[in-house]
Amino acid sequence: MSEHHKIAVLGGGSWATAIVKMLIENTETVGWYMRSAPAIAYLKENHHNPKYLRSAELDPKHLDLSNDINYMITNYSVLIFAIPSAFLTSELDKLNESLENKTIFSAIKGIVPETGLIVGEHFHKKYNIPLENIGVITGPCHAEEVAMERLSYLTIACQDENKAKIMADSLNSWYINTKISDDIIGTEYAAVLKNIYAIAAGIAHGLGYGDNFQAVLMSNAIREMKRFIKKVHKMKRNINDSAYLGDLLVTGYSTFSRNRQFGNMIGKGYTVKSAQLEMSMIAEGYYATKSAFNIKEEKGTKTPIIDAVYNVLYAERDPKKEFKKLTNKLD
Repeated sequence: MSEHHKIAVLGGGSWATAIVKMLIENTETVGWYMRSAPAIAYLKENHHNPKYLRSAELDPKHLDLSNDINYMITNYSVLIFAIPSAFLTSELDKLNESLENKTIFSAIKGIVPETGLIVGEHFHKKYNIPLENIGVITGPCHAEEVAMERLSYLTIACQDENKAKIMADSLNSWYINTKISDDIIGTEYAAVLKNIYAIAAGIAHGLGYGDNFQAVLMSNAIREMKRFIKKVHKMKRNINDSAYLGDLLVTGYSTFSRNRQFGNMIGKGYTVKSAQLEMSMIAEGYYATKSAFNIKEEKGTKTPIIDAVYNVLYAERDPKKEFKKLTNKLD
């Protein structure tokens, strides 16, 4: 991967839109795959995504837009996937072109439901992408604040330090601060787990728990995250770094957090189905909860918060009773 390799973003949601906005600060042309042809036509005419992040101004003359995923695979060597994990498999099933020799960066903060793998592992095991050609883009960073050009932070993880640096430089700007990491598996799992903990924070808020409990919940969540990630990928890391703790805090506390919003509705009495129907965006933490629960069962990790969220979302336990039990397991 050199500075001259062309970058394409795959996905049409808010995070994909934010990444495109960041890239065009530094790149002459950015490829952008969106499924919806009408959305592409609207964007070309009105200079913003019709459904997501409408405040982000995007100049079409810097965009190579297409609703053909194979066009992007053919014409771009660096591919940033920002498709919700629940739809990744169906999108990849459309491929006629090979991913061989491509560099893949995941901006997907979820687990692929069909395989139970984080996205990097999915591309490595299912598509034989070498680990040095796989990277992760993670926060703490909300798409909405990127649109408003508020100072935000990104961590770019890749085994190949040069690839990480080039991607970091491509995303860096006066309002985006980037750093690199070699903990590709740990940062990706952290991005997955923080969505589950944000759902827990939302459920607690919906049930009427206050800031004091939320502080205890988050302090326990970071320790639970540390235990979980250590079980799946043991290496030296500082769990208090922004890629782990920072991303957890912003997702757990922010009003922009769709996972917290989803949990809040569950706490207020919505069913899972009704909460999903009311939200216009995917809450990745819902799908991640089942996979994370299965992984922790296999690894034998102590995860009372994940267990509580799983019991509410999948075992249909009463949130009030489940969180009452959880309060006695936290310290």
